[in-house]
Amino acid sequence: MSKILFLTTAHRYDDDRIFYHQAKALQKEGNKVKICSLSSEFQGNIEGIEIESYSVLEKSTEEKTKVFERVCDSFQPDSIICSEPLAVIAAKKFKKKKKISIVYDITEWYPSMRMVENFSFPLNIIHAFKFFLIQLYVGFISTHYIFGENTKKFPLAYFFPFKKSIVLPYYPDNIYIHQNIKILEPNKITLCYTGQFSEEKGIGNFFAAIDSLRKKKPELEISILLIGGARKEKDEKYFSELIKKYQFENIKIGRSTSFETFTEAYADADICFDLRALNYENHHCLPIKIFYYAASGKPVIYTDLKATREHVDVSKFGFLVDPENSDLIANNILQYIENPELYSGHAKNARLEYEQKYNWNVIKDSFVNFIKKSIQ
Repeated sequence: MSKILFLTTAHRYDDDRIFYHQAKALQKEGNKVKICSLSSEFQGNIEGIEIESYSVLEKSTEEKTKVFERVCDSFQPDSIICSEPLAVIAAKKFKKKKKISIVYDITEWYPSMRMVENFSFPLNIIHAFKFFLIQLYVGFISTHYIFGENTKKFPLAYFFPFKKSIVLPYYPDNIYIHQNIKILEPNKITLCYTGQFSEEKGIGNFFAAIDSLRKKKPELEISILLIGGARKEKDEKYFSELIKKYQFENIKIGRSTSFETFTEAYADADICFDLRALNYENHHCLPIKIFYYAASGKPVIYTDLKATREHVDVSKFGFLVDPENSDLIANNILQYIENPELYSGHAKNARLEYEQKYNWNVIKDSFVNFIKKSIQ
């Protein structure tokens, strides 16, 4: 039996990728698995997985590093899977003592825009370069890589081409999916947005598209389902201004749900949206909820991002669009309304594509075997 430790700073201990998919898969194979997170407070055992999590994100880098180092020394893992650079750096000392594998699971674009957004020019460039060098450093320390998508292979796969790696997408396990394939009601439509209520994530584009739709078809009964919230004060202000500007009549706002109930929360939706901004970072990041929408049988309208085009054939169950072209997006919605057979076909195709290509069972064994070989 191997001992495998997950270290993460920003992700919760019950993160869907870490806990519900990776950790559970490794634990079911007979490994002893532990998760240490720095973003929430919990110590205990959940479904056979040991959790040692602390809410210390606001502490100094030195203090956070010491937490990880202490957990490594007490658990004595055979392999450490890290989700962020700080976790890799903290695992370095233990790696030297025991010569274990450090697997860097790269799920975020690094450095991200939010890391440098508070710096003015040219400090933002200087800090971006500093973070880039940190990424190279942790890539050097790591022994193996897991890439969330092909578009996140740069720069590590190019600077360290001889290190073992796999691409592990964010495909969901069917036990967490509530399937609800809808049949459109005449002259009615329910449009859904989930996640962060912010300009960058595209809620303004979503509202603009709905506004264009109601102008094109005033008699249409439009219901809006929002699940999530604003994380920052500026996002709260932005969202409040949108609500005042558009004054939609039938809008339901629900708070973020637990991972297990997420797909139930949008069950009533006819179409699900992600209209985040077109920028360099977003082009390299695949919006992962597309796989959950597909699994639920929901047609989608998504921003035409490079990462999405590369990993998903959206044409089978939706449309890729310019997120700022509200007129075109409204026309896409009207295509479904005016052609129910198209909608029905896309809804069924969404579930079928998930079953054949985009589910966790398709990739689970490759992940487990990759970790197993990293320990040998």
